[in-house]
Amino acid sequence: MKSFRDSMLELVVQTSTNLPADVRAAVAAAGTREKEGSRAAQALEVINQNIDMACEDSGAICQDTGMPTFHVHCPVGADQIQMEEDIRWAVAEATRLGKLRPNSVDSLTGRNTGNNLSDSTPVVHFKQWRAADIQVHLILKGGGCENKNIQYSLPANLEHLGAAGRDLKGVKKCILHAIWQAQGQGCSSGFIGVAIGGDRANGYTKAKEQLFRDCDDTNPVPELAALEAEIMEEANKMAIGPMGFGGLATLLGCKIGAYNRLPASFFVSVAYNCWAYRRLGVTLDAGTGAIKEWHQLAVRPGKMAKQAGFPVTGKEVRLQTPLTEEQVRSLRVGDVVLISGPIVTGRDAIHKYLMEHDEAPADLNGAIVYHCGPVMLKNERGEWEVKAAGPTTSIREEPYQATVMKKFGIRAVIGKGGMGPKTSAGLQEHGGVYLHAIGGAAQIYARTLKKVTGVHLLEELGIPEAMWEIQCEDFPAIVTMDSHGGSLHAEVLKDSAQNLESLAPAGAK
Repeated sequence: MKSFRDSMLELVVQTSTNLPADVRAAVAAAGTREKEGSRAAQALEVINQNIDMACEDSGAICQDTGMPTFHVHCPVGADQIQMEEDIRWAVAEATRLGKLRPNSVDSLTGRNTGNNLSDSTPVVHFKQWRAADIQVHLILKGGGCENKNIQYSLPANLEHLGAAGRDLKGVKKCILHAIWQAQGQGCSSGFIGVAIGGDRANGYTKAKEQLFRDCDDTNPVPELAALEAEIMEEANKMAIGPMGFGGLATLLGCKIGAYNRLPASFFVSVAYNCWAYRRLGVTLDAGTGAIKEWHQLAVRPGKMAKQAGFPVTGKEVRLQTPLTEEQVRSLRVGDVVLISGPIVTGRDAIHKYLMEHDEAPADLNGAIVYHCGPVMLKNERGEWEVKAAGPTTSIREEPYQATVMKKFGIRAVIGKGGMGPKTSAGLQEHGGVYLHAIGGAAQIYARTLKKVTGVHLLEELGIPEAMWEIQCEDFPAIVTMDSHGGSLHAEVLKDSAQNLESLAPAGAK
């Protein structure tokens, strides 16, 4: 199959850069439900702009291109060994071209392979069938939403919902709880795939397989079709909204499958996917490997965004780094800021490093640390350029953040999904602020990051986890945790918990 390798590269590139047609429709519909001028509507407008930019420039929609996972159906006798070798080549080549971020990290050494290849990456599932063609589906599911996957064992007692038994009522409670616990950390508005039954391992696999279904299909099992519709209606009553800012569009899709189980086990497995729902499929000629048909590819898509550029009102606060304590304490939850000047990136490995060392790789006094693992490429002059740079989920840094800020004089962090009470207390004590960027908007933010001025610990940690020093210009963000104890995330969590409780049938708790 002389064309199979090139077909796989095209599948990877399109999946990373061109949001599927059915997902575009779901995101567009969400925009019509939010109140004009609200934080939720503003977030969706930024998302729409990012979708347009990624498609136009063939850039990664989100910098976290996840764990490439392929499902291959092929005729009996197909050379699966060669097909997997070609898939691995395509993944490495897409990484070299900056369409995928190098995401394969050795769990023992912490070393990044740099090309997304290892004995276990990418993930490739083969299944033979009697059809004449080959069919390949790919999903790129980022770590932020992957971390919000959850599995329940029934019967269970669920926070805010009470007892959940071994029936569809209990399953429904599990699904609603799964959506609630994700909040904005999984880049809502989101989609979910659910597996009822199976064993622990296969439950997650089957839940992810549900994510390959079309957004607008109808479940062939009437009971599951009814449950999907109920979940869609009730989940959006929680008012978690886009990015966890509050709003009407919390869930954009729900797909459920039921599988046989052991008598002693009743698992409900939920695979949560962010709005950057990147999955496509192709049908290939089994003789040549050439693409015969695309599944849900957006061909010459129309514009998603209503305008060009970040929606500004003139009320934004302009910040020039480094920041002073006085500047930071003047900010309040709800303020929109535009940041210019030097910032640094720092994710999990950098925060661990800063906890263990008394000197930072760069001057962090008055600095803003961006929770971001960017896609970086060198240009023809040998200079690093930012190709995709949206925020990562901040809650992973909760054990470190307050200590690191005080220790090195950091005044602000940028991330997504918010942080917890330890960080909130640290912001109040030290004089700090949490700034929320729109999750997944990797192209929007890459354009504000004008010049890379330095990089630290690159060889040790790899591109995503290294500390990058970058000059930014008019980087937009929203204050969601301030130095006065205010937290939009705590408010939405509390309100959505009350809404979740109201969805439990009377007397069911």
